[in-house]
Amino acid sequence: MFNDKIEVKDFKKMDKEYQDLLTRVLTIQADCEIGGPHLYVNSWLLKAPSADDMWRIARITSEEIDHYRKIARVLLELGVDVRHLLYNEKKDREVDAFKQAMPTWGDVAVFGFLIDRVGEYQLYEFIDCSYLPLARVLPPYDTTIMDEEKGHVNYGMLKVAELCKTEEGKKQAQDALDRWYPIGLDMFGKSESRRSEKYINWGLKRRTNGEARKQYIAEVNPLIEKLGLKIPDEEKGRKFF
Repeated sequence: MFNDKIEVKDFKKMDKEYQDLLTRVLTIQADCEIGGPHLYVNSWLLKAPSADDMWRIARITSEEIDHYRKIARVLLELGVDVRHLLYNEKKDREVDAFKQAMPTWGDVAVFGFLIDRVGEYQLYEFIDCSYLPLARVLPPYDTTIMDEEKGHVNYGMLKVAELCKTEEGKKQAQDALDRWYPIGLDMFGKSESRRSEKYINWGLKRRTNGEARKQYIAEVNPLIEKLGLKIPDEEKGRKFF
């Protein structure tokens, strides 16, 4: 297990595997941060059910763009320019979750409830990681990103709960849940992943993909049941189990 703490000036001295793993995971993270707004801004920013929801979607969008900016700055210090990610089409995104459509307001709600929660899990991996410039944009140095992600998750859960107050809304929520639940589980990656172990060995992540997914399932399944919704089939049409 690698226990040193690395600054920008040390990066080029590091093993090539460390360099490749760090730039890869940060590029994917930056793509995910900007990928969310590309899913819902055009479809829902001015079509949300209320002015309060429009304001909240606008705020979430602003925060996600800022998260992208912070990760992109860390990458730029490493000589990696990811400005092109700002304008990528959905089909070119790194993660399948950000290639989807959002046909209903239920999709927006469930996206916050489930997919933003996965994002929170992924960011948690980097807390106190071996690369200090990345660690410094997260707790305990800076709580902004994690606090905002928790806010996105809580907003999504609130909107799902509101939908579940009517039979029509509950059906919309269940349909969206059936679409997004397996996609969310997929975002953790292959359970048996050699790269996952390498991230842990280099001090860049805290858990294996399988461990993180199990913890996620243990957290969201009781919440789904509490909402009066049915837990979708975990393995339906997915590939990482």
